[in-house]
Amino acid sequence: MPDIVNVTYQQTGKSKKTNELGMREMQQKAFEARTAQYLLIKAPPASGKSRALMFIGLDKLVNQEIKKVIVAVPERSIGSSFAQTDLKKYGFFADWSPNPKYNLCTPGGEQSKVKAFLEFLESDEQILICAHATLRNSFDAIDEKQLNDCLLAIDEFHHVSVDGDNKLGMVLSNVMAKSTAHVVAMTGSFFRGDSVPILLPEDEAKFTKIKYDYYQQLNGYDYLKSLGIGYHFYQGRYTSAINEILDENKKTIIHIPSVNSGESTKDKYEEVNRIIDSIGELEFQDPATGVLYVKSSTTGKTLKIADLVHDNQKDRDKIQEYLRNVSSADDIDMIIALGMAKEGFDWPYCEHALTVGYRGSLTEIIQIVGRATRDSENKTHAQFTNLIAQPDAEDDLVKLSVNNMLKAITASLLMEQVLAPNFKFKPKFPEEDEIDDSEEDDDTIKIRGFKLPSSQRAKDIIESDINDLKAKIMQDDQMLKAMPGNVDPEVINKVLIPKIIKETYPDLSDDEVEEVRQHVVVDSVIKNGTIEEQGDKRFIRMADSFVNIDDINIDLIDTINPFQKAFEILSKSVTASVFKAIQETIDATRIQMTEEEAIILWPKIKAWIAKTGEQPSIQSFDPKERRLAEAIVFLKEQKRKAQANE
Repeated sequence: MPDIVNVTYQQTGKSKKTNELGMREMQQKAFEARTAQYLLIKAPPASGKSRALMFIGLDKLVNQEIKKVIVAVPERSIGSSFAQTDLKKYGFFADWSPNPKYNLCTPGGEQSKVKAFLEFLESDEQILICAHATLRNSFDAIDEKQLNDCLLAIDEFHHVSVDGDNKLGMVLSNVMAKSTAHVVAMTGSFFRGDSVPILLPEDEAKFTKIKYDYYQQLNGYDYLKSLGIGYHFYQGRYTSAINEILDENKKTIIHIPSVNSGESTKDKYEEVNRIIDSIGELEFQDPATGVLYVKSSTTGKTLKIADLVHDNQKDRDKIQEYLRNVSSADDIDMIIALGMAKEGFDWPYCEHALTVGYRGSLTEIIQIVGRATRDSENKTHAQFTNLIAQPDAEDDLVKLSVNNMLKAITASLLMEQVLAPNFKFKPKFPEEDEIDDSEEDDDTIKIRGFKLPSSQRAKDIIESDINDLKAKIMQDDQMLKAMPGNVDPEVINKVLIPKIIKETYPDLSDDEVEEVRQHVVVDSVIKNGTIEEQGDKRFIRMADSFVNIDDINIDLIDTINPFQKAFEILSKSVTASVFKAIQETIDATRIQMTEEEAIILWPKIKAWIAKTGEQPSIQSFDPKERRLAEAIVFLKEQKRKAQANE
């Protein structure tokens, strides 16, 4: 099927240009906040977070009386991002020069690494690099006060959570509460994919947040011009469907599914063999590098393939070492991975991320897409394709398959919004109707009835967390049941969305919830719409409405289902019988009626009766009419209960 998201960029080169200190655009933004005790950097893959930390860490060591810098990364392979780096030759005042002795992202047992960590704290050395696991294990043997006047930097910060079983979260919380340590947290997304927050609100409020958008990053490249996101639905085994979408001429990472997922055959080694067999014939494996040489049965050319699925550590280290030293597009053609080649993995030549199975977290999707969005002279287009199992109406797992399909498509629509340029929203007042708005930026949209944030807390959520909050909303089970049109858009926007915001940020007042809600809904609806210029006026097409931008008001936006596009995509992507199975599955798990929904639907019921002369039917094929009929039943039952209690 064609891409459901396709974004084009301007190739301005801005995000890659460096200043007199050798800093790129994102790094400059982060460095301006270098004196903050707690700093959270949210920026996409390839924006330069590792080097941003080097600049900040060195400034803290040289100019801020910080004595040590400890860098923790989720897995050993990412430690190479923080290796010896010459910065002086580009204009900075110091080089990043960790002692190899205290680079603990090397082979070896945890016991020796913990010992080295403790030695480091007592030594005169200034920089240590370790895995998250080593940081966690070392904390059993130290007092938090030993980190006084140290900088603790946590890469891929979304691995932290406030869950009592998340030891990394406990380490961070104790460090902040019991020491004078500085903290730099870095992540491409603040969204974990589960319901557990990364930080408690009171801890999160202590962080100065630096945000750099995906759009800023990709728009500022030299070579990459466009990014496509698409889906391919298959039946049977995915290994037989891969060849339908695998383009051997594109540098590709294939992410096979977790062995716990429905898409997995439960034999990951056999899956790798089947993928290789579907490509062609294995000629040999290089004993020095581990690279597989496979002759394509389609083109006849020999492809170089890296297998990161096999668990033998010696073989894994060999192929990873080869991949770390890749210096041209010809060095590798394809990588097959399971749980690897995502975070911090750098293969700039990658053009296509082909992922089997639904990924439950926006963060993981961002990381996977990020493997293909490095800027490189060998490509002008990057592609993410998700291979998803198509529900079988006869299958007992149809409900799970439907849920995964819906979540996959809402995730792609969210990615479309993450990748799009940002708008600024302001309230519009009646007295402004006669004022010439030509001085306003094209990215500013004024909306009648729109509320600006009334507190710093609401402002911070809107400025820093909006995409992560949208991810939580779009992946919510209640919201997915509302997607196909069986729940009125106003109920989605005024009941379900504020409920999720309140659950996510229980510290917000009702007014703050409404301010955040409006921004989420407006941002989603506008970005899902299409803006067109006709003469000197701008119009926006939102769902079935085509409106002059000057006439937009919050009440109009609240009548539009932010998920309508997702269901339209789904309906066009599968066969009629599969679509029927999807609708029936959603109908069977429909959300229960609430008083808030019934109140919103009551004027619509009256309008329906006035227009048709009869009550909505509960047997109707139209899900909206059925929902109105259900509201009547609900209201009658509520009235009966009230009378019985009198």
